[in-house]
Amino acid sequence: MKQLLLEIGTEEIPAGYINPALAALSSILIKRLEDARIGHGAAKTYGTPRRLAIIVDAVVPRQLPLVTEAMGPPEKVGYDANGNPTVAAIKFAEKAGVSVNHLKVKDTGKGRYLAAEIIEKGDTTAVILKTILPEVMLSLPFPKSMRWADLRLLFARPIHSVCALLGERVIAFSVGNIQSGRHTFGHRFLHPGRMKLSDPSEYISGLVSAMVIPDIDARKATMEAAMKKAMASAGGQILPDPALVDEVANLIEYPAVVIGRFDKKFLELPKEILITAMREHQRYFAVAGKDGRLLPCFVAVNNTLARDMDLVTRGHERVLRARLEDARFFYQADRKIPVDDMAEKLKSVLFQAELGSMHDKTLRIETIALKLSNMIQLAPVVRQRVARAARLCKADLVSHVVGEFPKLQGIMGRIYASCSGEPDGVAMAVEEHYRPTASGGALPSTVEGAVLGIADKIDTICGCFSAGLVPTGTSDPYALRRQGIGLIQIALERSFSFSLTDLVNFSTALFTPANGNDPFLVANQVMAFLKGRLAHLLEENGISKDGVAAVLAVAADDIPETWKKAHALQKLKTEPDFDVIAVAFKRVVNIIKKSKPDATVISNVDPGLFVHASESELHARFVVSREKVQKYLKAGNIEKAFVEIASLRGPVDRFFEDVLVMDPDPAVRGNRFALLASISALFELLADFSKLAA
Repeated sequence: MKQLLLEIGTEEIPAGYINPALAALSSILIKRLEDARIGHGAAKTYGTPRRLAIIVDAVVPRQLPLVTEAMGPPEKVGYDANGNPTVAAIKFAEKAGVSVNHLKVKDTGKGRYLAAEIIEKGDTTAVILKTILPEVMLSLPFPKSMRWADLRLLFARPIHSVCALLGERVIAFSVGNIQSGRHTFGHRFLHPGRMKLSDPSEYISGLVSAMVIPDIDARKATMEAAMKKAMASAGGQILPDPALVDEVANLIEYPAVVIGRFDKKFLELPKEILITAMREHQRYFAVAGKDGRLLPCFVAVNNTLARDMDLVTRGHERVLRARLEDARFFYQADRKIPVDDMAEKLKSVLFQAELGSMHDKTLRIETIALKLSNMIQLAPVVRQRVARAARLCKADLVSHVVGEFPKLQGIMGRIYASCSGEPDGVAMAVEEHYRPTASGGALPSTVEGAVLGIADKIDTICGCFSAGLVPTGTSDPYALRRQGIGLIQIALERSFSFSLTDLVNFSTALFTPANGNDPFLVANQVMAFLKGRLAHLLEENGISKDGVAAVLAVAADDIPETWKKAHALQKLKTEPDFDVIAVAFKRVVNIIKKSKPDATVISNVDPGLFVHASESELHARFVVSREKVQKYLKAGNIEKAFVEIASLRGPVDRFFEDVLVMDPDPAVRGNRFALLASISALFELLADFSKLAA
C-alpha cells in the first residue's frame, strides 16, 4: 500500500475559497475511491494561496474484486435426466464467462435455478486514478470560476501545475494544457522554481525547506507565534480576531510579521472605525494596551521576508495613514450633521420598490415596536426610548463612514446617537436591533434593542411576503429565514410573551402593495413561515419531529410558552409508560376528530346520563385535572400541566374498557362524545396527541 498525492498548483486563490475547496477535494476524492472499490487509509488536505493538495495514506494497488451472481435457466432445463448439462446450461455458462462445471444450482423459493458466480478482478489503482483525478479536480466548487487562454475548463484561478504521485509512480493525465508530473514549486520569491519529488512522503518537508508551510493549521500556529513574539517588545497585545487570523493564514505561504505605527491623532476616532479600517482594507491586526485601549500601532503579516523589513513597515504605515485620513475626514463630516437630519435623508434611500423608502420603513418599525411594547406592557419611559430609537435606527445608512465601511452600520448609528446626547437605551437599541447578525450571534442586551429588533424583522418579513418576495429552496435574498430565527431567539431569550398572530396581522395591515395581495392571506403565509422556523429551532434543540408537530398543531402564538410545551412533552416522552399514555390519548382525539360532524359531540356533559362507574370516575378526574392544568398554565408551569394530563391515562383506559362510546341510546352516546370532547379540548391546551408517532 502506498501514499497518494494530488497537488493542484495555481495562481493566487482568494482566501475564502481555500478551506471549502479542500473540504470538497477530500470528500469527492474519497467517495470516488470508495465507489471504485479502492481501499485507502486516512486523508489529509493541505493548502496555500497557490496550491490545493491532498495526501491519502495506505492506498491499495488494485481494485477489490467484484463478485456478482447471474441466474440462469431452471435446473430441469439446464440438466438432462442423467445430470448432464444441456445446450441451455452451456450457453448460459458461456454468457457468464465461466466453465459449465462451475455452475451451481440455487433454490430461489420459486424453484431451483442454475447460477453462476462472476468475479471481476478489477484494474490497477494507477489506471483507475488516471480517470478519477482529473474529474475530481474539475468538480471542485468555487463561488466564482474563470477560464483562461483558449481553454474550455473552469477553475478558481489558472492552473499552472499538477503533481500526482502514487508512491514513486506518476499518475499521468492532462488537464487543459497541463500534464501531471512529480514536480511542485516553492515560495514564489524566497524559493522560486520547481522541486522534484520522489514520492509523497517528501511533500511536506520539501515545501517547508522551500519556505512554504502547506499545512494550514501549522502555518496559522507559526504566524500566531511570530505575532506574539513581535508584540513582546511592543508592550501591548493583539486584539483577538480569529476570523482575521483564518483569513490572513490563507493569504500567505510563509509568515513575515512586522509592527507598524500611526499618528496618535487618529486615536480620537472611535475604536470601531480604527479597527475596521485596519482589518477590512489592509488585513492588519489592531493592538491594545493592558487597559484595553487601542495603541497607535498595528501588526501586519507579509507573505515574504524582504531584505529590508523596515522599508516594508514604512510602506504599510504610509498606506494605513491614507486610509485613516479618509476615515477621519468622513467621521468629522458626519459629526456636523444632526442625527435627525440623517434620518430625514432616508426618504431618498429605497428599501424596496413596492415597500417604499428606508424612511417609510422606520415609521413602520416605530408603529410595530410601540404595538409590541404595549403587548408586553413596557413602562412608558421605555416605550419613549423605543420610539426614539426606531426613528434613528437606520439614520447611519446615509453617513459617510458607513458608506466607506458598510459593516459599521448600526455601530455608527449608536456612536452618532450617543454623540448627539441620546440616552444609552436609545443609542444601544440603534446598534443592537440588527442582532443576531449571523447564526449563533449575540442577541440584543437591552430591552429596547430586543423590541426594536423584533419590530424590524417582523416588518421586513411581512413586507417581503406582501410584495411576493417569498423565500424558495434556493433563494432568500432578504435573509428572511435568518430574520425569522432571530426574532424567535430574541423572544425566547427575553421571555417576551405576546400574540405572534396579532403582531403579524397588525404588521401586514401596514402594507398596501401594488400587487394587491390580501393582507389576511399574507399574514397566514407569514405565520406558516415563522412556525417552520420555530419547528427548525425546536428540532435543533433535541425535540422529536412528532413532538414538534404535536405542539405546533395547537400552539405557536406565544413563543416562550410553545417552547416550554415542546420541551415538557419531550420530557414526558422519556417516561417508561409514555407509549401507553399516547395510545390512550390518541384514541380520544381521533374519535372526536372523526365524529365532529355529529352534533352530539357539541352537547354538554350531563352526569345524570352516566351508565357505568367508569364514566363518573373519568368525569370527576377530568374536572379536577382541568382546574389544575389551567392553574399550572397560568403560572407558566408547563411540566406540571403535562404530568397532570398524564394522570388521566388510567381513567381513560377504564372508560374504553367498560363502555361502548357508540351506545344505541342517542342521549347516552351524545353524553359520552361530550365527555371525550371535553377531554380532547383539555389536551389541546398542550398538544395534539394524534400527531405523535405510534
